[in-house]
Amino acid sequence: MEILWTIIIGFVAGIIAKFIMPGDKEPSGFILTTILGIVGAFVATFIGQAVGWYGPNEGARFIGSIVGACVVLAIYGFIAGRTSSRSL
Repeated sequence: MEILWTIIIGFVAGIIAKFIMPGDKEPSGFILTTILGIVGAFVATFIGQAVGWYGPNEGARFIGSIVGACVVLAIYGFIAGRTSSRSL
């Protein structure tokens, strides 16, 4: 049940993170944005459990998921920016 809840929160966090971090290098598609938001929620859960913020069966909270999604979107934008500038 925790994984399903993390996916739902990640979905919403991805949408909110896209509004927080709009730009050309971030993914503009709805599906890719939500997938990166879900990945951000899982990253926030993993880091939070590793640091000790969350217990073994706890997922990232809503704000943590938004921060994780913003971090994943920033990393994606950085990598996409590097690969597009190399192809020129």
